[in-house]
Amino acid sequence: MTPAPDGDVLAGTVAELTWGEVARAAREGAVLLWAFGVIEQHGPHLPAGTDIYLPSAWLREVRVLLAERGVRALIVPPYYWGVNVVSAGFPASWSVRPAVMTEVMADLFAGLAGDGFRHVFCFSGHGDALHNRTVHAGVLAGRERCGVDATFVMEPGLADRLGLTPGDPAVTVLPPTAVPARDGPPDLHAGREETSLMLAGRRDLVRTALLAGLPPTDLGPREVAAWRRGHDHARRITPDGYLGDPAAAGAAHGRTVAADAAERAAHAITERLRHAAA
Repeated sequence: MTPAPDGDVLAGTVAELTWGEVARAAREGAVLLWAFGVIEQHGPHLPAGTDIYLPSAWLREVRVLLAERGVRALIVPPYYWGVNVVSAGFPASWSVRPAVMTEVMADLFAGLAGDGFRHVFCFSGHGDALHNRTVHAGVLAGRERCGVDATFVMEPGLADRLGLTPGDPAVTVLPPTAVPARDGPPDLHAGREETSLMLAGRRDLVRTALLAGLPPTDLGPREVAAWRRGHDHARRITPDGYLGDPAAAGAAHGRTVAADAAERAAHAITERLRHAAA
């Protein structure tokens, strides 16, 4: 997992380039990678910026793999004022209205298209259903208003959950993961997976001393459905702010998950570009 120099989420993004360098990249056909996260509580052991740090690291790895395939990619600074329902009852969990986020995305797509970029690949670091529906709506707005080939790159499970299909031009569904699933209760928020990824990429931000004392949650389908209603429901069901087994996390697992996700994303992007050029 590729950490950002000095932990800066702007490191390696277009924020570090001059306008001339950005213009030249657009003329030369570079594609854009853009992460959409949120500031949201992640239990007592992970920072509120987890959903920004993780997709930012993901895109840095994807960019390297695309370069190996002959595709130049620039990373747009991450968008982090997202939509938050599930953790809305906790401090440090802030949200904007979906309509506001959609309009901001559309305005920014207009700027990217105006600079000459033709392909924008959007990724989400946040599992909230309404957040991801809003990312999809923003991508649709960018496509319709600006003519840019914007697409939401997502896991198959998320596409199914949102009722989206691979035939949707605003969606690029990743190939299935090669990492075996772990048996046991749901691991949906600040559990083994996210904690492992943070241990792999930003261990300095993980409150590792707390991990051993965090028991796994063991929620059934009915409790998970109630938890997803968010606000006071989620805070009552998961008062410590996590759903999963953070004590089972490990950096090695995080590196495996991150490498697999980056490889699948790079493959999906190159396939979409190949079909677009055909």
